[in-house]
Amino acid sequence: MKKIIFTDLDGTLLDPGDYSYEKAKNALELLKKKEIPLIFCTSKTRAEIEFWRKKIGNNDPFISENGGGIFVPKDYFSFKIQSVKEYNNYFLIKLGINYSQLIDFINFLKEKYNIRSFSDMSSKEIAVDANLELTQAELAKKREFDLPFKILNKKQEKNILNEIDKHGLNYTIGGRYYHLLGDNNKGEAVKILSDLFRRKYGDIKTIAIGDSENDFQMLDSVNEGFLVKKKNGSYASNKYKKAKGVGPEGWNKIVQQEVL
Repeated sequence: MKKIIFTDLDGTLLDPGDYSYEKAKNALELLKKKEIPLIFCTSKTRAEIEFWRKKIGNNDPFISENGGGIFVPKDYFSFKIQSVKEYNNYFLIKLGINYSQLIDFINFLKEKYNIRSFSDMSSKEIAVDANLELTQAELAKKREFDLPFKILNKKQEKNILNEIDKHGLNYTIGGRYYHLLGDNNKGEAVKILSDLFRRKYGDIKTIAIGDSENDFQMLDSVNEGFLVKKKNGSYASNKYKKAKGVGPEGWNKIVQQEVL
């Protein structure tokens, strides 16, 4: 049975402090050796994911911006994929709404509430706030389906989230930001991509690894879901299996446990 691994990046494969994946290198090499697909499923943009794919040496499909888009390299599957658009060297399965619609709605919210979003923030401000290199912050601003934002007055949180629900949009809560998005999520994207892998391999076992609340739908959509420890040593939930280690250290242990 072919195994397929879906993973979050920030705080999971990448260290929550310095974004290093050094402690996961043994497991990454094992996946390459055994030719096990590794699917990045993250709130990061396509541009950011492409940076990390190149750095890590990953050539598999990926899911961007909390399920907003599924990007499949054109030569990856031998069969035709339905309902796709050609996008550079990929076939794109678009699940999210246009970024401009999210900006319009966040501007509507800002008339009543104390909010700051990526659309307001400069690359330099994002770099400082998210502990990113400036070049990484510039890639993080190249958004297509998901708008990160901060609620500056926590007393307004409930009303803001209710407004999002009332207007038919969705949100997730990540490690650093709230994310405004359309009718898409990591879980739905994982299900679609898993079906494509079943067409390729037949029976598969799907595994997912995350660290925060916005990974729960991904973890619910696979055969086995794991959480790594947060930087403070806690877990985002007691519902899922637990990796004994923070970020890439826990990731490394789970992958080797599941693959060896």
